[in-house]
Amino acid sequence: MKLKTETLASLAAALVGIQVGSAIVASRFVIAQTQPASLAFMRYSIGALCLLPFVLSKPKLHFARRDLVPIALLGIIQFGIVIALMNYALQVLPSARVALVFATLPLQTMLIAALLKQESLTLSKTLGVFLTLLGVGLALGERALLPAGSQVWTRELMVLLSAFSAALCTVLYRPYLKKYPALQVSSFGMLASVIFLAFLAAREGFFLKLPSFTPLGWFAIIFVGISSGLGYFLWLWALNHTTPTKVTIFLALNPITATLLGALLLAEKPGLGLLLGLLAVVLGLVVAHFRQSKVKKGF
Repeated sequence: MKLKTETLASLAAALVGIQVGSAIVASRFVIAQTQPASLAFMRYSIGALCLLPFVLSKPKLHFARRDLVPIALLGIIQFGIVIALMNYALQVLPSARVALVFATLPLQTMLIAALLKQESLTLSKTLGVFLTLLGVGLALGERALLPAGSQVWTRELMVLLSAFSAALCTVLYRPYLKKYPALQVSSFGMLASVIFLAFLAAREGFFLKLPSFTPLGWFAIIFVGISSGLGYFLWLWALNHTTPTKVTIFLALNPITATLLGALLLAEKPGLGLLLGLLAVVLGLVVAHFRQSKVKKGF
């Protein structure tokens, strides 16, 4: 039963990896029509509304007072700071480069989890993480290194900080997921981030006039919002049923998804690098999830 649950957790994490890649492409498409914090505010307002009916259908849950502030802060960092930093970077950087830098998240998560003694640094996990990073680099190739204007390094630093913040939240969320259902934790954290992002969006003038988007822009925002609500619930559910490294390593599917969508929607022909990258990512995922079954069975 435990093995089946971990398999479902891995599947949920894989779906989140695909969702993140799709959301980066959609955000890159629509960012020119709005501002970074405003886009993040709309994204998670829609996400929170999507989760609300499921929260209301469940028995009322009370968080312990000492847990309210930590869960809210984690939500603000995970949704507000992580996504706002990424949106600022997407104003300048190509989505491929953003995806490549953000793909360091599994490595950062593994190191943080090891430092906090939440999981051990095994050879299979370490090798799996590095194989997925290699796969991401092969898949994106030179597209991730194309010039993107001035102040590139500051925007890349924003993405790196965004990945670090997400890695830290991934590790710190686990104790609360042991105490409370993932749905309630994700909904409360997302609501806290919406309140935080409302102040940032107000500074950008979001509430001074009605948003103006093209039809495709509205479609992108609605897609990102709905998928973010579902994706975050799956993310936390997966974290509650397997280790942080095994969850975040599936974010290697994020840049792969972005590259494939570019091939499908933007007529970018996938080259040999993409195929080799996909192979390396799959191999990395297999290695990271490898179990010494014979040892566990006593052979």
